[in-house]
Formats: sequence, structure tokens, C-alpha cells
Amino acid sequence: MPAGHAFTEARRHALRALLAHADLSALLVTKPANVRYLTGFSGSYGALLLLHDRTLFFTDRRYERQAAVEVPGTEVVLAPGDLIGGIAGVLRAAGDGLGFEPAGLTWGDGQRLRAAVPGRAVVPAPPLVEDLREVKDEREVATMREAARLGSEALTELLAGLRAGVTEREVAVALELTMRRLGGDGLAFDTIVAFGEHAAEPHHHPVGRRLRRGDFVKLDFGARVDGYCSDMTRTVIFGRASERQREVYEVVHRAQAAGLDCLRAGVPVADVDRACRDTIAEAGLGEAFAHPTGHGVGLEIHEAPRLRQGAPGRIAAGTPVTVEPGVYLPGFGGVRIEDLAVVRPDGHELLTTAPKELLEL
Repeated sequence: MPAGHAFTEARRHALRALLAHADLSALLVTKPANVRYLTGFSGSYGALLLLHDRTLFFTDRRYERQAAVEVPGTEVVLAPGDLIGGIAGVLRAAGDGLGFEPAGLTWGDGQRLRAAVPGRAVVPAPPLVEDLREVKDEREVATMREAARLGSEALTELLAGLRAGVTEREVAVALELTMRRLGGDGLAFDTIVAFGEHAAEPHHHPVGRRLRRGDFVKLDFGARVDGYCSDMTRTVIFGRASERQREVYEVVHRAQAAGLDCLRAGVPVADVDRACRDTIAEAGLGEAFAHPTGHGVGLEIHEAPRLRQGAPGRIAAGTPVTVEPGVYLPGFGGVRIEDLAVVRPDGHELLTTAPKELLEL
């Protein structure tokens, strides 16, 4: 059996323990990240039906052999072209109280599922799997650490070869190719590359804008390894920084340090946001920081918890989160500094290790 089978078996066992508390006799898992977390399946067509005494995995013949290797310990059911139809056939013999993932089914499929088992309670389930996924085990952390290492190495290579005249699109492609060459499976998300005034857009889409002396260069990117993501942002100056560029950079640098300083197990998530936000507000730039401070990362690039104003809850040990304050000034540019860190009982471990001092290329 694959080395990860014991992990997925333990996760399914933990999930079963949550079903009774949610008043469910079964859970249909269709969200791809959740399917992968509970089974190890890396294909694009699959669903998991978790009953108290059975585990069924639905796919089609394209993935029959792959499922046999990646999803041992389950009953594999082939449902070519119609997962809902295949699942409904099994559900007719199951107990009442089926939960499904609202984020993993279209409205139409949800209605089909209800119609297929008349007289049975078919209800949207709470985010049970997402709750389990929030805290990572050390195997998951190691994979994310590797994804972060690839990103840091790719950044070093890229900055060493950055030249005037290159376009944002060309830099984005270069980052992706480098991360893949170094061993990444792909991108964690679409790379953000923003030059000069474009750096004032928090989520700028790379275009044909060419690099010029004196530009901000904002790079937000991540690699994916075995399904797990990394996330990092660095902002540098191409050429010599102006006094105003230095001032803005140092404000964001201090804000990010303040957020990381309070990042440890048990801290309210809103406190990390407040630490960053207060530092930027004290510099008179509070209105220029208009997004949350961070988010969880794992099989998806945006997971719980959300580090934002007013967010409830506390951060648990073993949770990877980003800390990414920014200042964005239209017509001038912007700075964001982002690290991915795993929360530990007495602090945190940085997974992204690229330098953060102001770099002039």
C-alpha cells in the first residue's frame, strides 16, 4: 500500500467521529481538495462516500488503475459520466441523514441527489473536512516546506537575471518554468508580477508592461508539490530606490515583522491583522492597506483561518498561514511582503526564507 495510506485512513476515522455530532449517517465528499486529503487521489474525477461502516470511492475507467494504487482500503465504484447517478444507487440502501458539500456540488446536482433518494434527509454539511485540514501534520508541513524552498530558489535565479525591457508576462513565465525545473508540480496560483505603478494593484494580472529603471517589482507566487501550495511575496527596486520608495518599504517591513512577532499558538487571528494594520496606520498609510493580513494555506491556496479584522477564533499549533501586509498608492506603486509560516506552540517556523531587506537591483 502507498506510504500515505495510514494517514488517509486516520483522517477518515477522525471524520467519522464528527458525523454523529453533525447528525449525519453519511457524508458525500466531492470537493477535489477534500477528496485528495481523505484518499490521496490526484485525478480530476472522483468522489468519496463515507458511511459509518463503509468507504466508497467513485470514479470512471480512466482512473480505475490509478484509484487502485492511490485509494486502497475503499470500495471503488465505476460511475462513468454520472457520479450522482452512481452515488444515488448506493444511497438508497443507506441510512437517513446524508450530508453533502455545498462547495463541491452544483445546485443542479444537489437537486438531482435529493430527487434520487426521496424521503431521505439530504442536507448541506458543515465544513467538517476543512476543519480537519486546518491543522497540518508534519508530513504535510514537510511537503509545504519543500514547495516554499522551490519558490525561494526560483526567486534567487530570477532576480539574478532581471534586465530592463523584460515584460511582466515574461517574468511570470520565467518564474513558473524555473519552479517546474527545480521540481515543482506546477503553480500554486496564477503568478502576480507588477512593475512600477502596477504594483499599486494588490492582485495585478501580468501584462506587456516593460521593466524600467526605478520601478517597483512586486512578485507574488508559489509552487505546488504533491498537491500542497506555497505562497510568498517580495518587492524589490530595479535600480536605485527613491527616498519615498524606501519610506514605504520600511513601513511594510515593520508591519510584517509586527505581525510575525505575535504569531504563535492560541493567539486570536484578529490580533495578527491588528499588529500589521496598526503599524501601517501609525505611519499615516492606513487607508492604503485594504486587504486582510493573511490566510491559511495547504491543498488550496486560500484556506482557514482568515487573518482579518473582526475574524473569530484563535490560531492552533500546526496551522500554516501567510502574513502579508501591503501599502498601495495609485500612480506611485506599492509594496507587499509576504511569508508563509507554520504556527508553533512557542512561536512560528518560517517556510519562506528569502531575504526581506530592501533590495536594489
